[in-house]
Amino acid sequence: MNSLLSTDSTFFVASVSPAMAALEAAAEEIAGTNIPILLVGEIGTGKEVFARRIHELSVHRAGPFTRIACASMTSERFLDALGLNGSGAAAAPGTLVFDEISELDAACQSKLLYSLPEGDHAGGLKARIISTSTRNLEEEVRAGRFRSELYYRLNAVCLRLLPLRERKGDIPGLVEHFLAKHASELGKPSHTPSAKLLDGFRDYSWPGNVRELENAVQKIVALNDESLALADLMAAPPAPRAGTSAAAQGCSLKAVARAASRDAERELILKALTRTRWNRKRAAEALQISYKSLLYKLKQIGLQETEIN
Repeated sequence: MNSLLSTDSTFFVASVSPAMAALEAAAEEIAGTNIPILLVGEIGTGKEVFARRIHELSVHRAGPFTRIACASMTSERFLDALGLNGSGAAAAPGTLVFDEISELDAACQSKLLYSLPEGDHAGGLKARIISTSTRNLEEEVRAGRFRSELYYRLNAVCLRLLPLRERKGDIPGLVEHFLAKHASELGKPSHTPSAKLLDGFRDYSWPGNVRELENAVQKIVALNDESLALADLMAAPPAPRAGTSAAAQGCSLKAVARAASRDAERELILKALTRTRWNRKRAAEALQISYKSLLYKLKQIGLQETEIN
């Protein structure tokens, strides 16, 4: 088995996509270096899992793996998170992951830039640097929201993680992996996915990507009910296949009504996030709800990223 595969890694499990195989090979190649890496991909595509595997294969694997949620950082908290004190001394080497680097404010961007080693300038950071972003950082630079010199320092190698809708051939393997994983964790009997479930999953667009898929499978294991979990996951029933009636799909009118309501809410949220470039505070304002309410709704639909400050 490939060294990047593990029982905790959901990123490469049973992957049959050529693009994913190429990405896996690139990860193995660069893991042994110390060059900064930028991971770009939609929410839920596995950026943190990918970063952890690079850390485990690196010379810094004995050191800490530290994830910094950039959206919530003030200048003072940012210095603390970097492990820098007043004298500029850094904590022990490890791997630093800057989650959603595009949301780092200007003051923190400046502090990070001057903490990075370059040439004769030692800087304060000794850790391996990995940054993640759901946004196009080149556009952020052109718009003046991100420092160009910091972008080029962090973007020594850029790896783009495919959304699940572009690698649907991987869905059956991922479903089997998650079924086994959560059956073991929840003490439930093993479950074999039905053809109907896999067809429904292939028809779905997966805006929350692999994370949303895992949440759906976990619900199936917990409830031991494919049809209910599938109806709850999909805001609208999958498009019927040729020769298949709505009744044959086993969806009740009540379930369809609930799904339609969730579909409308999901679409409004996704459109607001797209318009604001996934700036959740601005999206909440556009939707005329509180920021806390938006975070709760994102968690409900499987799009909320866990923040560790």
